Amino acid sequence: MRKHLLPICFPVIFALIISFVFAFQVSAYDKTDLKKAKATRDCSDCDLSSAFLSRADLNGANLRKAKLSDADLSGADLIGAYLSYANLSYANLSGANLSGANLRGANLSDANLRDADLSRADLNGANLRKAKLSDSDLSDANLRDADLSGAKLSGADMYNANLSGANLSDADLSCAHLNAAELSGAELSNADLSGVNLSNANLRNANLSRADLRNANLSRADLSRADLSEVLGLNIEQLSTVQTLYKAKLDPVLMAQVKEKYPYLLEEPI
Repeated sequence: MRKHLLPICFPVIFALIISFVFAFQVSAYDKTDLKKAKATRDCSDCDLSSAFLSRADLNGANLRKAKLSDADLSGADLIGAYLSYANLSYANLSGANLSGANLRGANLSDANLRDADLSRADLNGANLRKAKLSDSDLSDANLRDADLSGAKLSGADMYNANLSGANLSDADLSCAHLNAAELSGAELSNADLSGVNLSNANLRNANLSRADLRNANLSRADLSRADLSEVLGLNIEQLSTVQTLYKAKLDPVLMAQVKEKYPYLLEEPI
């Protein structure tokens, strides 16, 4: 029986070995590109996937369209770096400094950005789906039309951030700081907004249906034309502090309470 098995097993084992070697070669970074990135900080379109760049000095580096998936960039200095349209999916950027970086159109899906500094970064149209951004600094960042669906943003500082048109559905924004943030037209359905600070935020035309708003601070928030149907934990005390509810969509019980106690909130702002 062994004589019959050998001719069958050998091609299968050989194919598995070839597949493993090929997969390793595909996932490995280009050593020449790594040296170039470190020496010149000019490495657009480079292949740095899975590279070890922890605490690397890449201040102002040109990494446009670079392949950085699965790379370790934890604690790296990427202040003002050009990373537009780069692939950073599954990269470790925890504690990295990306303040003022250009990440327009970049792929950061499933990336680890915990405690990262992204203040004033340009993330317009970036893919941050399921990214880990807990306790990160996104103050004054441009996240217009970014995909943050399913992202972990608990405790993040997003003061004055531009999130207009952004997708934050199913995101965890518990205890995040979104005061004075621009969220017009944002998708926040099913988001966890418990304990969030949305004071002075612009939520015009935003979709907050089925979101959790327990203990959320909504003082002076603009909720005109916002969809607040089926939200959790929202009460009349919270709504009494908002700037406006003009043409907002509310559940019948809350709408009746607003009409009775604070009818001026439903009027068109002057």
